[in-house]
Amino acid sequence: MSGEAPHRSTLLVDGPEAPEPSRRRRHGLRHFLVALTVLVVVVAALVGGGLWYLTDRYAGNIDRVADVFAGLEDQARPAPATPAQTAGAEPVTFLLVGTDSRGNADGGIAAGGRSDAIMIARFSGDRQHAQLVSVPRDSWVDIPGYGRDKINAAYALGGPALLVQTVEQLTEVRIDHYVAIDFEGIIQVTDDLGGVDVVVAETTSNGPYTFPAGVNHLDGDQARWYLGQRYGLAGGDFDRVRRQQQFIQAVFSRLFSTGTLTDPGRLDAALLAVTSAVAVDDTLGDADLLSLAYSLRDLRPEDVDSFTAPVLGTGMEGPASVVYLDDVTGERMWAYLRNDSLSQNADEFGTQALPDVPR
Repeated sequence: MSGEAPHRSTLLVDGPEAPEPSRRRRHGLRHFLVALTVLVVVVAALVGGGLWYLTDRYAGNIDRVADVFAGLEDQARPAPATPAQTAGAEPVTFLLVGTDSRGNADGGIAAGGRSDAIMIARFSGDRQHAQLVSVPRDSWVDIPGYGRDKINAAYALGGPALLVQTVEQLTEVRIDHYVAIDFEGIIQVTDDLGGVDVVVAETTSNGPYTFPAGVNHLDGDQARWYLGQRYGLAGGDFDRVRRQQQFIQAVFSRLFSTGTLTDPGRLDAALLAVTSAVAVDDTLGDADLLSLAYSLRDLRPEDVDSFTAPVLGTGMEGPASVVYLDDVTGERMWAYLRNDSLSQNADEFGTQALPDVPR
């Protein structure tokens, strides 16, 4: 970015409105995906034999979601992904589900609620690449046993298990683990970090704040309104997805900045807050989390790609506004995920105009 000072968001004016979803952003949630790797490497170097304590303190602070995969028949599920590199381990695929408020600790979303963000995160078999694919929450899809509906209705109808089943049916990509992210919990970390910087493509307003085009420095309350905006965005809900991605990237970028890493008290408080805002399925133990993080120690930010599932456009189904997915282009994307080669074919899926988090 240029040397201009970040804006501090101020009071209310009208914001613009227009179309155009985008398909890919190279940087996406880079810091989110490499955060545990950085933590493990730094902490291991500092404390050596005391690593078990930190595993319990941070990984042990993460809630577990029970029985996500218990009701799914293995023979009816997609086959595990095959590594593109013969020497690689098995690729690992997460379903990340975000919500404005976790509501309860058992499933990441209050009973009967709908997910606010749905993302597929893949770590390649060689652990040198990662991809993140956002699926618009209003995508009009088949929900097993219920017919066609918005994809975020799957959770309300059948919890995490039905959402996993719906995503697997849509993509034929096997989901290995489930992660629920409480955006409200992540927002609470913002003030502990002294605020975060995000890039706003076009001036918009929500509640008491205006977010001018360019770099904005957000405190926790501003971030809450920034992420909660549903109207007045040029790209509609697609822009909301990008804001969520960019905000999480900004938090983790700030979390692992020099200033935070050199302040043990501040780092500890922030890590405890972040981990308390995350829940994972109960098949992923603390030792498994640590092992995965260590296996990703060589992953670099430039090796992480972010995408949006290809879409044809938007329309109406009854009174509901929905997103129609592009099945033809989407099948190419899912096929690359299945054979662990999406990063090598990333350029097929266009570019995304959202600016990166300022560095």
